[in-house]
Amino acid sequence: QVQLVESGGGSVQAGGSLKLSCIGSGYPFSSCGMGWYRQAPGKERELVSKISSIGISRITYADSVKGRFTISRDNAKNTVYLQMNRLQTDDTAVYYCAACGWANFDYWGQGTQVTVSS
Repeated sequence: QVQLVESGGGSVQAGGSLKLSCIGSGYPFSSCGMGWYRQAPGKERELVSKISSIGISRITYADSVKGRFTISRDNAKNTVYLQMNRLQTDDTAVYYCAACGWANFDYWGQGTQVTVSS
C-alpha cells in the first residue's frame, strides 16, 4: 500500500521560511521521480518542483519559485523535502507530494496547508 505523508506546513509571515517533508512508503522510493505541487483557492493545481530518481540528475522548478525554493531527497529516509525561503503571499496553497513519474505522477499525498500572510 502506497503512502505519502506530508508535514511541515503552517502559517508564516511574508519573507519567512518553511520546510516541507514527504515520507513515502509502499513503492521503490529511490527509483521514483518525486514532485511537489500546490493548489491555491480557485486555481488549478500546479507543479512547484520535481526531482528525478537516483542516478538521473534532473530538477525542475516553476519560474515563480526559482531561487527561493529548493527540492532535495534523502533516499535512505524515503523522504523528499521542499525548502521554501522568502515566502510570498502568492505561495499560499495546499502543497501536495507526488511520487513515481515525471510528466505525470502515479501517487499523491493528502496535502499540507501553507499560509503566508503579509
